[in-house]
Amino acid sequence: MAPSFDHLRDADVDEDDYDEDEIDISDLREKYEVQLEQGYDTFVVIDGLPEVTEEQKPKLVKFLLKKLTQVGKTREDLIYMPLGEDGKSLRFAFVEFASSTEAAAAVRQLDMVPLDRKHTLRVNKMTDIDRYGREGRVEETYVPPKVEPFVEQEHLRSFLADPSGRGRDQFAMYRGDSVGVFWNNEKEAPETIVDRQHWTESFIQWSPLGSFLVSVHQQGVQLWGGASWSRQKRFAHPFVNMLDFSPGERYIVTWSNRPISIPDEGHPQLSLDEDGKNYVIWDVETSKPLRSFSNLDIPAPAGDGAKPPPKFPWPAFKWSADEKYVARLTQGSSISVYELPHMNLLDKTTIKVDGVMDFEWAPATPQREGVKQYEQLFCYWTPEIGSNPAKVGLMSIPSKQIVRTLNLFSVTDAKLHWQSDATYLSVKVDRHSKSKKSQATTLEIFRIKEKGVPVEVVDTIKDTVINFAWEPKGDRFVIITTSEPTGPTAVPPKTSVSFFCPEKAKGQTVGNFKHLRTLEKKNSNAIYWSPRGRFVVVATVANAQNSDLEFYDLDFEGEKPESDKDLTANLQLTNTADHYGLTDIQWDPAGRFVASWASAWKHSMENGYHIYDFKGEQLREEPVEKFRQLAWRPRPPTLLSKEEQKQIRKNLREYSKTFEQEDAERGASADLAVVEARRRILDEWLAWRASVDAEVEEERLDRGLPADPIEGLADQQENGEEQQVIEEIVEEVIEETEEIVS
Repeated sequence: MAPSFDHLRDADVDEDDYDEDEIDISDLREKYEVQLEQGYDTFVVIDGLPEVTEEQKPKLVKFLLKKLTQVGKTREDLIYMPLGEDGKSLRFAFVEFASSTEAAAAVRQLDMVPLDRKHTLRVNKMTDIDRYGREGRVEETYVPPKVEPFVEQEHLRSFLADPSGRGRDQFAMYRGDSVGVFWNNEKEAPETIVDRQHWTESFIQWSPLGSFLVSVHQQGVQLWGGASWSRQKRFAHPFVNMLDFSPGERYIVTWSNRPISIPDEGHPQLSLDEDGKNYVIWDVETSKPLRSFSNLDIPAPAGDGAKPPPKFPWPAFKWSADEKYVARLTQGSSISVYELPHMNLLDKTTIKVDGVMDFEWAPATPQREGVKQYEQLFCYWTPEIGSNPAKVGLMSIPSKQIVRTLNLFSVTDAKLHWQSDATYLSVKVDRHSKSKKSQATTLEIFRIKEKGVPVEVVDTIKDTVINFAWEPKGDRFVIITTSEPTGPTAVPPKTSVSFFCPEKAKGQTVGNFKHLRTLEKKNSNAIYWSPRGRFVVVATVANAQNSDLEFYDLDFEGEKPESDKDLTANLQLTNTADHYGLTDIQWDPAGRFVASWASAWKHSMENGYHIYDFKGEQLREEPVEKFRQLAWRPRPPTLLSKEEQKQIRKNLREYSKTFEQEDAERGASADLAVVEARRRILDEWLAWRASVDAEVEEERLDRGLPADPIEGLADQQENGEEQQVIEEIVEEVIEETEEIVS
C-alpha cells in the first residue's frame, strides 16, 4: 500500500534512489483518477424550486425525485439542495445522473415542466457555465436587462389580401442567381412583389401554410415573410441538404450529410449535444433545437423477394396530423414515436415490429365508426420472413393498439397511399408468380371510417402499377401501369392510364370501387390532381422523347355514356399540351392554374415555364435562361364552415356574374390601354411631321421661294412664264487601253 503524504520520508522522494517507471501506482489511479462519465457532463442545475426549510427539504427531494427518475437514474443522496444563512433553501438544486446522456435527456424533457401549480422547473446542464459564463462573457456588476419597446410584427398572412381584389395566387421563381415572388396575372406578365439577387444558395421552399419562404445557405436555413419580406427565423444548421415542416408549421427538421461540428468557442444555437449529429428538430416559434439525431445504417432487406431499400429515405422523420408526435423508422426492426415538444420517447420505448419496411401517418385524424376517442393512426408493412406472410398493420397512437392487420403472400414490394381525409388507405402490392418471372399488382383498400375497417381488393389489374394517386378530398383514383419490366431503360416503356371510381350507392355510403376507363399506348408516368379534386393532369415528365400533358375532367357536365350510368364519374379529356424538356408540374393552391417548367437542374435545353388554366388552355409561355424552380405559395385552410361553403356553391352562378363582369371590364380596359398607346404614338408622329414642315417652310422663305412649292409651280403656269431648258452633256470614259508602238 502506498504511504500517505504525512508519513513520507525524504528518502522516499529522493530522485536518485528510485526509477519512476518502476513504481506501481495502479491502485492509486483506480481509486483517484477522474472518470469522464463522472465529470460535470452528468450534472444538471434545477431552478424554480419552492423555498423550503431544513425540515421540509427531505419531502421536496422525494417529490422532485419522482420527476427525475422518469428520465434517468439518480438517488436522494445525489441531489444537493443548498440552504441560505436564514436556514431556507435557495430555490435551486444540483442533481447528478448516471450518465451524460441521461443528464441531456433531463434538460430536454424537464425544462419548462410544471412541478406544481405555482412552480415551473428550469433545467440546465452544469457544463453550460463554460458555455455562457466564461471570463469576459458575464459582467462583474449586475446590469438589469433593457426592455425593448413593443414593435408590432408584420402579418404573416397578408398575402391573402390581394390588392387587386381578384384573389390571385403568388408563386416564387428561382432563376439564375435571383429569387423573386410574383402575383399570377394569367395571360399577362406576372406582377413582381420582391426580387433579390443571391437570396438562396441551394433551393427555395414554402412552408405548408404559406407563412414563410425558406432560403438555404451554407451557414443554415432562414425563413422570410411579411409584407416587407424580412427575415423571420434562422436555424444555424450548417450545410443543410433537405428540410421538412410539420403540417401546421410549428416544427421543422433539417438534415445535412455532413455531421455537425461544434467549435471550441461554442455555437450560437447548437450545443455539444448536437456534435456529430445529422438531423436537428427545431421549434419554429423559438428557433431552438428540440433534439438531434445521427444517420441510421439501412440494413439489408429481410424478405426473400423484397427489393433493396433506397439509399436515403426521405422524410426520415414523419409528423402526425395533430403535430403531437413525430416518428422515425429503424428499418427492419422498430418505429420510434416521440412526443412533441419535449421529444421524449413515447412510453420510454420503441415500437418493435420485426422486418418493418415503411410506415405512414394518416394525414388527418380519422373519425372511425364505433370509436369514442379518436387517436392518431399510422400504417406499416413488413415483408415475408421465412414462413411468415407479409403483413400490413394499422396502429393507434398513443395507445399503441393494433386496429387492423392484413396478411399478404407472394409480395415483392408494397407502397402505402393515404387519401387526404384519411377516409381510405390504399396498399399497392406488387406480387410475383411462383417462378418469380412475372409480376402483377393488386390494390388493398382499407375503409378507415367504417366499422371494423373492412378491406376491399382491386385485383383486376394485370400489369405492374408504377404510379398511384388519390383524388384530394374525394374517393376516386388514377393509376399508371406497364406490362414491361420497370427500372432504368434506354427507351421508356409504354404505359396505360386507368381511372377508378365508386359505384353509386344509397344514402351516405360509398359503393365498391369500379374500373371507369383505361387509355392504352401512352408514355405517361406522372399524375397531378387538382388540390380541389375533379381535374387531373396526366403527364410525361423527365422523358427525352416525349413531354405530353393531358387534362381530364372527372365530373364533365356533358352527356354521360350508358356504360357509366351507375358510376360516380363522367370522364372527359378537355385538352392536351406539349412542353419540351418538361421536368416538373404543380397546381396552384386554388386549383385554377397549372405551372409546368423545364429546370436547369435537370438539363439546359429550353429552360422556362408554362402556365395553363384548369381546362388545359395555355395562358402564358416564357423561356427563362437558367430557370431552376417554380413554387406556388400554399394557402391556409379556409375559415368558412362546411355550411357556408355549401351555400356559396349553391349560389355560385350569382357570384360568377360579378366575376365575369369584372373580367370583361378588365379586358376592355386592356383594349382601351392599347388604343390609347397607339393614339399617343400617332400624335407624337404628327407633332414631329409638323415640326419638320415648319423647318422646310422657313428654309424656303430664306431662299426667296414660295412657302408652298405646289402653289409656286401653279403661279408660274398662270403667268405664262417660259420654261428654260438647259441641256448638259456628260462624257464618260468606258475603257482606256495603252499600246506601245516600236
